[in-house]
Amino acid sequence: MSDEREPQPGAAAASEIDAAWDAFVEANPRGSYLQLSGWAGTKAANGWRPWAVDAEAPAGRVGARLLLRRPRGMPWTFAYAPRGPLAAGWDPASLSAFTERLRSGAPTGERISHVRIDPEIELDGPLDPDGSTRRTLLALGWRPAPEIQPAVTRVVDLTTDEATLWSGLRGKWRQYVNRARSGGVTVVERGAADLPAFHAIMTETSARTGTPIRTEGSYRAIWDAFGPSGRARLLFALGPDGTPQAVLFLVRAGSRVVEPYGGMTGAGATSRANYLLKWEAIRSSRDAGGTAYDMWGLVHPGIRQFKEGFGGREVRLIGAFDLDLRPLGAGLYRLVERQRGPRRASAETGGGESASAASGADPG
Repeated sequence: MSDEREPQPGAAAASEIDAAWDAFVEANPRGSYLQLSGWAGTKAANGWRPWAVDAEAPAGRVGARLLLRRPRGMPWTFAYAPRGPLAAGWDPASLSAFTERLRSGAPTGERISHVRIDPEIELDGPLDPDGSTRRTLLALGWRPAPEIQPAVTRVVDLTTDEATLWSGLRGKWRQYVNRARSGGVTVVERGAADLPAFHAIMTETSARTGTPIRTEGSYRAIWDAFGPSGRARLLFALGPDGTPQAVLFLVRAGSRVVEPYGGMTGAGATSRANYLLKWEAIRSSRDAGGTAYDMWGLVHPGIRQFKEGFGGREVRLIGAFDLDLRPLGAGLYRLVERQRGPRRASAETGGGESASAASGADPG
């Protein structure tokens, strides 16, 4: 595989390229904020480097924004396309063009062992009828791999009216929303200045549930990447005395809203602040023009039960796949991954940690 350096665009040209790619992502029904150009910048502090891969197929553009990282002690680099690739037409020709582009070359100095993808393609859905997409990937040399992002989630359709959304909640969930509201809980939208308060609740949530969280600086980097453009929202549920009781950090790409991070205090569990907060997040996302609200993962039965109570439908994706470019390196990496677990071995690869659902860990 060639390591010949490709010409690098200047800053202005690079900005135009990023803007064009982001427009492609946001126009795609399966576009994710993890594929927006700003995401790579949030991972730089953890040693990740960006790699833009684009190809043309008969149906149009196909590509991904990948993250590159060389694990400590390894002579090979791991490449990962979180929630990628994206294609104008998801067909065998597009997948073949993307695969061949990956095989044709890598950035200078990068000896890539393997590439991992986990696209937003629903299992046995319209783009994977009877497993056709999975069979195409296997025929092109891809192999099933451990997931990094959640492969099972729950998505609420926001194209309906508010009354229909409200009726989609379970009766007891509507009672909890109303109880929180009548108890004096309010939901407000905040900004960067309130990230320390957000992180304090995430820290309390992590201590109570054992779920992992990021550093405050990591959340701030995500806000800086998406907040100024209006792609991120920070919502707080406040108790009657104004004390924060629950938080949600929402990120959107186009009209798709994702709920990757959130948490609540013990007082929030008692007041049911998390129920009111999630309802307001769904309702206000619709009002802001959203068409889909992704609750981001169903990591254990309690969280599944909580999220099911807000309606929507469960979505299962085709999962992750690896393309080996240097089989020895790929094999050694997977050995380490089996021993340490995919999320730890991938060393903060991207996306939302499972603590995001802890705001609903007490379904009541």
